[in-house]
Amino acid sequence: MLEDLPARYHEYLDRFLTELGDVKVGAFAKWGGKLIKKLSFEEFTPAYLEYTDIVKRYTESIERGDTINDVVLRLLRERCANLVLEPELT
Repeated sequence: MLEDLPARYHEYLDRFLTELGDVKVGAFAKWGGKLIKKLSFEEFTPAYLEYTDIVKRYTESIERGDTINDVVLRLLRERCANLVLEPELT
């Protein structure tokens, strides 16, 4: 499935504004106990694609009944924070 990356970026900008206020692109703010950088579209695109890949692999692992390593969960949580997303871990 192809993502509409400009639309996902606009959603990210909306989340960032709502959660962290008016922060300039490239500046840092604290959210969820983490210091995160407001990403430009060029930075957002690979970060978002990496996030969706991790979520896909995580979901597949859960569906197979695999044991999930704490490192994978930490990585997923970090990627979520970077995109101002709440992790939806089952």
